[in-house]
Order: sequence, then structure tokens, then C-alpha cells
Amino acid sequence: MGDPRQAPAAGRPLPRPTSGPDPVGSLATPLAAVSRADEITDRLITAIAIGEYLPGARLPSERELAASLRVGRMTVRAAIATLVSQGLLETQRGRGGGSFVREQWTSSSKASVHRTLSARWEVLRDTCEAVSHLQGTIARAAAEKRTDADVTLLQQRLAAFREAESGPQSQRADELLHIAICAAAHNDTLQSVLFELESRVSIAAPAHLWGSTAGMRAMELRALADHENLIDAICSRRPDDASAIALEHARIDLELLEEALQRAGAPDA
Repeated sequence: MGDPRQAPAAGRPLPRPTSGPDPVGSLATPLAAVSRADEITDRLITAIAIGEYLPGARLPSERELAASLRVGRMTVRAAIATLVSQGLLETQRGRGGGSFVREQWTSSSKASVHRTLSARWEVLRDTCEAVSHLQGTIARAAAEKRTDADVTLLQQRLAAFREAESGPQSQRADELLHIAICAAAHNDTLQSVLFELESRVSIAAPAHLWGSTAGMRAMELRALADHENLIDAICSRRPDDASAIALEHARIDLELLEEALQRAGAPDA
């Protein structure tokens, strides 16, 4: 858990690049024999199912989604219309309007989630493992290089996560805590590599996956225990402990993806 990608001015994760070659095995690569519109529809449905966008969350604008997904706005518009028709999204007009998540999973989600995750499962699993090891390396560096100012910020961010309400607030607090851990490592190269790897795990959203609402609170409490142990190790300058805790903590991502794939099961005949 924890997605430290940070966008300019907004403190949000960076979207994937809008030009240049896709990483090998990237989720930006279309599935064979599936139209671009159908693929984007599947990816948005999956992003909602795994908790990249939680119920009540507002999706980025059509322009922003088109840029991050590397497709035209009409393709995004068609995908959003499909999700509205399936009851996953609702649209609101006027100031503060947009597309908002209404439901996390409907009867039509199963096939989309299965297609999106199963076709790229080996890449996802491999990348999640790489992210786990890199998170461990960053936590080790943070324990070795943290300053007194870093300690203050880390403790503040931990308190904010502890006090956050379940769901979107907890998701945002987790993001900010992990940004602070990355900053405490004082190594821009490590952060850049992590941002790139994290972008390959993301299905269609800048926010980090947060799982299904059914098991969300239990996952958040587990994350809180990990966070408390991790921040204590960093602040106490125990690099071996910090590395081990961070590596294990990062594996929650793969567990949530496995949970979603298991729920999707085999495609209907």
C-alpha cells in the first residue's frame, strides 16, 4: 500500500507519460482482438473493483483520463457511458460535477476484471515483487538518512493515517505517509524508479488500490500496524528492521489483486 507518485502542485501521483513506448508488459498495451474502447472500459471497471477509485470518488476529467490512458477523449467518453449504464458510475453536471463512483462491483464486473487481470497476471506479479523489494530499499535508506525534520513529518503523517476515516481519507493519508518515507530516503533516483514501477501496477488511476469495501477496514488496521512499526524503525535508525517491514508491507498490493482475480473467477461460458 502507499503510492508515492506526486503530481505537480496537487500532491497527487504522476500519471503515465502520454508519449513514448510502453514499458514491456505494461497495462497500457491493448489486449489482442479487443477494441480500444472495450479495453478502456474493462480497465476502468477493474480500477473501480480493486479500489483505485472508491465509492463516492470523482474520476479525473475526460481529458486527464485520455492523457493517462493514451487514448482519444471519445474512447474515454464511450467507456464512461458504459459504466454509467452498468450502474458503476453516475454523472453530475454543473460546477463540481463529473463522473462519480456509485458502486464498486456489479454483476457485469466479473468478466472485465478477469480479462484485465488474468491477461497480464505474470507482469503484475513480477512488478509487485519488484516494488516490494524497492520499498524495502527506500525504507532502509530512510532509516539511515532521516533528519529530525523528517522524523517530525513522519510522525505527523502517521497520526493523520491513524485518525483518518475508512476509505478515501485513509487512502489519501496512506499516500502522504509514503511520500514522506520516500522523501526521508533523500535519493531522487530511488524515488524515480519506484514511481515508474508503481505506474505499471496501476490499472487506470493515480490513486493506489485500496481493495474491496468488504475487507477494507481489516486491511487498513493491518496497514496501520505496519505503518507504526515501520515509522518506529525509521525514526530509531534501525535500517534492517525498516527494510524487512516495508518489504512485507508492500506485498498487500499483490494480495488485493489476487483477491480481485479470485472474486472474478473464470469467465462465464
